[in-house]
Amino acid sequence: MLSVRLQLKRLVTAVAAAAILATAAPAMAATPKDTLVLAWAIDDIITLDPAEAFEISAGEIMGNTYDRLVRFDIEDPSRLYGDIAESWTVSEDGKLYTFKLKPDLKFASGNPLTADDVVYSLQRSIKLDKTPAFILTQLGWTKDNVETMVKKVDDLTLTIATDKAYAPSFVLNCLSANVAAIVDKKLLAEHEKDGDMGYGWLKTNYAGSGPLKIRDWRANEILALERNPNYYGDKAKLARVIYRHVSESATQRLLLEKGDIDVARNLSPNDLDAVAKNNDIAITSTPKGTVYYFSLNQKNPILAKPEVREAIKYLVDYDAIGATFIKGIGQIHQTFLPVGLLGASDEKPYKLDIAKAKELLAKAGYPNGFSVTMDVRNNQPVTGIAEAVQRTLAQAGIKMEIIPGDGKQTLTKYRARNHDMYIGQWGADYWDPNTNASTFASNPDNSDGASNKTLAWRNAWDIPELTKKTDAAVLERDTEKRAALYKDLQKDVLETSPFVMLYQMIETAGVRKNVQGLKIGPSSDTTYVYKVVKN
Repeated sequence: MLSVRLQLKRLVTAVAAAAILATAAPAMAATPKDTLVLAWAIDDIITLDPAEAFEISAGEIMGNTYDRLVRFDIEDPSRLYGDIAESWTVSEDGKLYTFKLKPDLKFASGNPLTADDVVYSLQRSIKLDKTPAFILTQLGWTKDNVETMVKKVDDLTLTIATDKAYAPSFVLNCLSANVAAIVDKKLLAEHEKDGDMGYGWLKTNYAGSGPLKIRDWRANEILALERNPNYYGDKAKLARVIYRHVSESATQRLLLEKGDIDVARNLSPNDLDAVAKNNDIAITSTPKGTVYYFSLNQKNPILAKPEVREAIKYLVDYDAIGATFIKGIGQIHQTFLPVGLLGASDEKPYKLDIAKAKELLAKAGYPNGFSVTMDVRNNQPVTGIAEAVQRTLAQAGIKMEIIPGDGKQTLTKYRARNHDMYIGQWGADYWDPNTNASTFASNPDNSDGASNKTLAWRNAWDIPELTKKTDAAVLERDTEKRAALYKDLQKDVLETSPFVMLYQMIETAGVRKNVQGLKIGPSSDTTYVYKVVKN
């Protein structure tokens, strides 16, 4: 009898081979009835360890394969619910959280999941100190104190201490992030080398308890998941889920139309338009926690003038950008909190108004405009948007030179504050408004040698009062009052900041109509493919 791994490898190979053959054959192919096959650009995955994984594709894999104490409801992201936590309480001083776990939990390995594993997992993320660890260090945890801050009480109880009385929603949202995922302590101990807590092994393996388990990963090629029979909740509907790395939109469209894949995840606006006309394909979409913007470096004395900042906000044809470059993949959005986060505002006061912009420029002392540069990454839709902004700025006499570069080149210059203008994006690192407020509306130290290099810092926007308001918002424990604080922050930033907010990303997928239950989540780790069924 074939081993499970060998059976899966043959299935993965067969699915891929069938898709390749079908692109040259007129007959309609079909994916296995018990398998969901998705085409997606998954070349950003560099590790399978939730303490380190911080890429978009990896986030989705972690969300389907690892449990955590709490999650947020994708239908109502303001509502948090227990994942492996059965209940929790917060002390009167707001600095100690006590979690009770659900009984009889198991990892995919068969090992029991207890408070030991939860404590170990949270401490491990801090001690490894990889990129996403900052989400948890915000709670006051360090390598030196985490063993006293996160403690086991008994097999089903643990306590978590914080250094300040933060808003409970902030603490819980941090604990819903992938970096707080629960790993199998016993299994990692078996693969530990030189005290690395299984880090070397887990980069390419699996030690979780989620509804799906990772069975095979071939970088830049394929990633296969299987149903986890030990999962505590409703079991995955399908036996397996296979992600195929396909980066080109046109290829994804062809595979989807032929039935060689069930879902296409990276379709361009043109290809989305085309598949929308196909009776066998449905379109699903969700606003994501990513916003696109361009910013004005306040080290440039011209861009530092308030009237110039405001004038530029009136020199963007938002409607045209929405109807062309981001059609189907974005929605115009002019505030720093994406729709879906607590306190998000959808206020949109700016529109293309050349006359008003000219009036403001004249007031600033530049009736004939000025010259400026914008650093632009060589990809779409960013390049197209930058060129559109270049044209509308010119109508008010502003001569904007586009400086193209790859992501590394443009980001390096931006992070060094050596730009005039920069166009880019910011994605929520965890599902709490502080993730964006702390970068767009906070700049504790505007000196070149500052350690906290927020987006406000990158643009030399010195805002001591707004920084105080941002610090206060994360400590407000009343949810309604906290939401109101973020609405006020957004209004301040909208009116005075060097950020020209453009749009919120919409993730859209083409789906074969025999596939039911696929809902794209608002964050990278909340698209739950384990809930999908096929007719």
